[in-house]
Amino acid sequence: MRKRLALILPTYGVLYALCFVAAFLLRFDFQLPDIYQPVIVLGLPVVLGIKFCICLATGEWRRTYRYTTVTDLFNLIVGSATAAGFSYLALQLVLGSLPLPRTVLLIDAMLSILTVGLLRVGIRVITERVVRAGHARRALILGVDPDAVAIARSLGSSAEPVRVVGFVGERRDHGNALIAGIRVFPLAENGVLATDWTRLAHKQRADFVLLPSTVSGDVVRELIREFAGTSVRVQVMPTAHSLLGQQEQLAVRDVTISDLLRRDPAKLDLESIRKLVNGKRVLVTGAAGSIGSELCRQIASLAPESLVLVDHSETGIFHIENELADRPTTLHPVVASVVDHDVMRRVMIEHRPELVFHAAAYKHVPLMESNPQQAINNNIGGTRTMVDLADAFHVEAFVLISTDKAVDPSSIMGATKFVSEKYLQAVTTTSNTRMMIVRFGNVLDSAGSVVPTFRAQIAAGGPVTVTHPKMERFFMTIPEAVQLVLQAGAIGDSGDVLILEMGQPVKIVDLARDMIELSGLKYPDDIDIAFTGIRPGEKLTETLFYEQELGGRKIHDQIFRATGSLPSHDCVATELERLEQSLNGSRAEAIEALKLAVQGLIVDDRQNRDFRKAA
Repeated sequence: MRKRLALILPTYGVLYALCFVAAFLLRFDFQLPDIYQPVIVLGLPVVLGIKFCICLATGEWRRTYRYTTVTDLFNLIVGSATAAGFSYLALQLVLGSLPLPRTVLLIDAMLSILTVGLLRVGIRVITERVVRAGHARRALILGVDPDAVAIARSLGSSAEPVRVVGFVGERRDHGNALIAGIRVFPLAENGVLATDWTRLAHKQRADFVLLPSTVSGDVVRELIREFAGTSVRVQVMPTAHSLLGQQEQLAVRDVTISDLLRRDPAKLDLESIRKLVNGKRVLVTGAAGSIGSELCRQIASLAPESLVLVDHSETGIFHIENELADRPTTLHPVVASVVDHDVMRRVMIEHRPELVFHAAAYKHVPLMESNPQQAINNNIGGTRTMVDLADAFHVEAFVLISTDKAVDPSSIMGATKFVSEKYLQAVTTTSNTRMMIVRFGNVLDSAGSVVPTFRAQIAAGGPVTVTHPKMERFFMTIPEAVQLVLQAGAIGDSGDVLILEMGQPVKIVDLARDMIELSGLKYPDDIDIAFTGIRPGEKLTETLFYEQELGGRKIHDQIFRATGSLPSHDCVATELERLEQSLNGSRAEAIEALKLAVQGLIVDDRQNRDFRKAA
C-alpha cells in the first residue's frame, strides 16, 4: 500500500492542481484577470487538502484500477461533489475579501470527475488490451444474461486470463449485438442448437465453450458430443443464484455427469425442513452409505440437538464421524447392525431419538440374487426391528427409504423392499408414530452403482459394458434425493408412500456414451460399448408406482403421495413368519418363501382395495 500511495498521491495531486487552474481558465475564456492569481495561489492548497481528505474518507485510493466498475465511478462523483461543497465553505474563510466565482468550483468538480474517471477507465482498458494481446485462452459463452456477462469480465482479469470471443444468444434477435465490445452470435432457438458450433469455435479460435450451470442436460449432452475428439473443452460456469446458495464455488469447472442429467431444481420448503430437524434428536441407520452419509451431512447442517450414526461398517462410521466432527452438533457413532434387536433397543434407550431415517439396506440387485437369506434378514428384518422400536419408543417421525425396484418386484432385493413397505404400512394402523415411505430410483454416482463402474472401465481402456441396448433407469443425484427425503419427512402423513419425481428415464447406453465423451474420448473410435445381457433379477425398465397407486396426488413440486391400500396385520404376520422360518432352510426355500410373501401381500392389497370400493 505504501508503494501504491507513493505513485497515487503525486498523480492525484498533479491532476487536481491542473483541474483547479483549468477551471479558472475555462471560466474566463483563457484570459485570467490579475485579481484571480492570488486566489489560485491561496486556494490551491486548501482545495487539494480537502480533496485528499475526501479521497481518504471514501476509500478512493483503496479501490483497484484494473477492476474499475460503475460503483467506483459513482463514488468518484459523490466525492467530487462533496469536495466542491466543503471547498467553497473553506475558501470563504481563507480568501476573505478576495473574489471567488462559484462556477469555478463547479467546473473544477466536473474536471476532477472527468480526469480521474479517465485515469481509472484507461488503466482498465490498457490492462484488458494487454491480456487480449497476450497468449490468453479464448472462450465462447452460451447466454447473454447478467451471469454470463459477469463471468466474462471476471475471466479477463483472472490469474490465468481467458479472453471471451463471443456470446451465444438464445434468440435470433440477439444477433449482431455487442456486449462490452464482444459480439453476440444468435445460434440457438428455443433451447435447441441450430448452427454448427464446431465451425464457430474454429473461426473464433476458441479453446473453451462455457455453459451456465442452469442449462438443460440435453443442451450439455449435444455440445459434449459436438466437440468430442476436438481440442475444445466444454465447461460449466456458476450462476449468481448458485453462488449465493453456496451450491457452487466461483470457478469454471468441467462438465460432470450430473450436468447431463440436470432437471429443474426442486423448490424446497426450507422452513418446514428446518422445523422438522432443528433441536431434535435424530437417528440415521445406514449412516455410512451413499444416501445415509448425505442424510447425515444435511441433517447436521440444520442444527439438531444430537445425531446418532448407525452402521455395521466400522470404517464407514469412522469416516463420516470425522467428516462431521467440526459441525456444531453432538454426534453419537454406533457400530451395529439394525438386525440386532437387543443392541438397537439399547441405542434407543440411551439416545431417545425423536426422528429416525432408516436407510440401512442391501441394494445390489444381482448380488442379492445369490444371497436371498441375507437380503431377507437385513432388508426386511432390519426394517421390522427399527419400525417396532420406533413405535415402542414413541418416535415422532420415522422415514423408510425405499426404491422403485419394490414396484412389481422382479428381484430378491426389490421383493424385500416391497415386504418392508407393507410391514411399515401395517404398523401405522395402530401406531402413534408418523411413519412414511419415500421411494425413488437410482442414485447417481452412489457406491457400486453404474457410474463408478463405467468410470473404472473407461480408465482401463474399455470396453464399457451395458446389459441391454434398451435398458433404462430413473436417476437422481444424491444431494437432490436427500433434500426431497427431508422434505417428504416434513410434510408426509403416517402411512404415506411418497414418491420422488425422477423426470424422464435415461437409457444406460446413452449414459455410457456420455461418460466416454466426458472423458475426452470418442465413441466408438477410442472406446467401444459391449452388451452383456440382462442379469438375474433385472428389468429393462423401472416404474415408481404400483398399478393401484397410479393417479397419486402431487403434494409438492417434486413429491407425489400414492393412493394405495393398507395391508392387514394378519396377512403381514403370516408372511413374516414364513420368511423367518425360511432363513434356516436352503436358498431355494428362501426364494420361494419370498415369492409367496409378495404374492400374498399383493392379493391382500387387492382385496382391501376392492373391499374399500364396495364400501
